[in-house]
Amino acid sequence: MEKQYDVAIIGGGVAGLFAAYELSTHGFGKLRVAIVEMGSENPFRTCPMLNLKKLARDKECALCKPCNVMSGVGGAITFSSGTMNLRPDVGGDLDKLLGSWEEAEKLIQYVDSVLVKFGAPDNLYAIDYEQTSELERLAAKAGAKFVPTPQRLIGSENMPKVIANMVDYLKSRGVEIHGHTEVTDIEHAENRIRLKTTKLDIVSRYVIIAPGRIGAEWFSQLAKRRGIDVEPGPLDIGVRVEVPAYVTEPITKLVRDPKIIMYTKSYDDKARTFCTNPNGLVVEERYPDDSVGVNGESFATIKSKNTNFALLITVRLTDPFEDTIAYGKSIARLATKLGGGRPIIQRFGDLEAGRRSTWSRIERSVVDPTLKSVTPGDIAMAYPYRVVVNIIEALKRLDIIMPGIASPQTLLYAPEIKFYSTRARVSRELETNLKNVFVAGDGVGLSRGMNVAAATGVIAARSILKREGIEFEDG
Repeated sequence: MEKQYDVAIIGGGVAGLFAAYELSTHGFGKLRVAIVEMGSENPFRTCPMLNLKKLARDKECALCKPCNVMSGVGGAITFSSGTMNLRPDVGGDLDKLLGSWEEAEKLIQYVDSVLVKFGAPDNLYAIDYEQTSELERLAAKAGAKFVPTPQRLIGSENMPKVIANMVDYLKSRGVEIHGHTEVTDIEHAENRIRLKTTKLDIVSRYVIIAPGRIGAEWFSQLAKRRGIDVEPGPLDIGVRVEVPAYVTEPITKLVRDPKIIMYTKSYDDKARTFCTNPNGLVVEERYPDDSVGVNGESFATIKSKNTNFALLITVRLTDPFEDTIAYGKSIARLATKLGGGRPIIQRFGDLEAGRRSTWSRIERSVVDPTLKSVTPGDIAMAYPYRVVVNIIEALKRLDIIMPGIASPQTLLYAPEIKFYSTRARVSRELETNLKNVFVAGDGVGLSRGMNVAAATGVIAARSILKREGIEFEDG
């Protein structure tokens, strides 16, 4: 079977959804738009409230009802804390991409307004610069930098609803969604691009490639096969840190998700905090290759006694081996094997002492882990020595800012690896070297978070609207 469209979007994550929103809002009746979404082959996910693996389309689930989101559309963000960073240089470098801070900031505000339109709650966390001056002083004392970032917390229980509302809108505007359909290849011609998929062939005049973070490896392979210009990028490897909420409260009451950046003395590698979830939960992620990972969630209405955040180390590879995706995947697979198919959990004191954690040691800790489906072990058995040294140093320096973070009883979960490492070379319109083939989002290396991913989807869509001579309000 073959279907024809004006614009085919590969990926139904946040970048793809925002591209479809822009196209269907301004091009309604003028452009035929489709989203092709691979979806999850494994229908099970860990329910953060029950610590059980629930069927993702389980209609009996009364918590967040992920069954409301069809065919995996929404991507990983659907089950995240839904934290919208309201800065264009957090979650990517949108200001550099556009060449203007004012233009980038305006676009971030536009993306935020669309989320509010579809049900994002009024949970704004502004920055009080007078109060955060103490945090800046402490960060400087630790040899780190604090990046003040206003945010909107949507909440893990609200994100599926926001995505579902957005999907309903897109369908009402004629966008066709091909769920659980994997694109296996594209064939590029001057005026038509053919998408080979597992269910049908799609022919389109324009294509936006937005495969999401989980599709980084897929995009890297496609780029090699079809001659899309890319450049090697970094890889973020780290741990999910979990501590009692009272440890971080002096900071998180000022800034809900503090962005702290430092360069380690040991190797001069970048270390940063990411995705802080006050009173949140650690959750398991499972990838198509059956490797596992960890992430964090925050609910707007449901609270735990702990706070978790990612501590990420940026790794760069050079000649002769530049494939950071393959490198990261190999680490994730090794960690999965060592954990017996589950994430590894370890006390910080055990990591420092060079010994594995056991349940008896963890049960003596003051931190009760919010993710139970884990295996006590030794993260140093899976991670490179350089990364482990950097993690230990970074935690000790963070202890200056948040005393108690480097407690021997602090819990560390692994693997936490962010795959957005192959970066497409693009024009300002986000067009690749292949005519009429555009890219957007984390999976093609243009963003590292929901805000900039959504913004790149809007940019790609507006580039197509301009090319088609369709007017739109430049919000």
